[in-house]
Amino acid sequence: MVTFYLGCSFSFEKAVHKVGVPLRNVEQKCNISMYKTDMPCCRVASFCCNLVVTMRPIPEDKLEAVVEATYPLKDSHGAPVHIGNPGLLGIQNLSSPDYGDPVQPHPGDVPVFWACGVTGVEAVSNCRLQL
Repeated sequence: MVTFYLGCSFSFEKAVHKVGVPLRNVEQKCNISMYKTDMPCCRVASFCCNLVVTMRPIPEDKLEAVVEATYPLKDSHGAPVHIGNPGLLGIQNLSSPDYGDPVQPHPGDVPVFWACGVTGVEAVSNCRLQL
């Protein structure tokens, strides 16, 4: 048996809000958008999957602030893994997340992606080991 302890990107939202970066999912009273990517994670024994990311639309003039606020928080996902074009991660449609709710960007927002704890759920689901 294996136990997983997974972090959650919600844990850095307070730090982001503290530096004046708006959180569209909080404003819209919905869950964050989560997407399966085309980026493979390192295989560990029978556990393998592609990276799952959360996406938060961030105003372009707040990108540096959001990176600076999240980079030091390595226990809660740290800095973004990608900023900008979702197609480079294999995400074709931001309005159709694999998990969570679609979050509506404001004009001038840029999609910013962080590693997501749902990646661990994907790894376990793909494992298919017998108990």
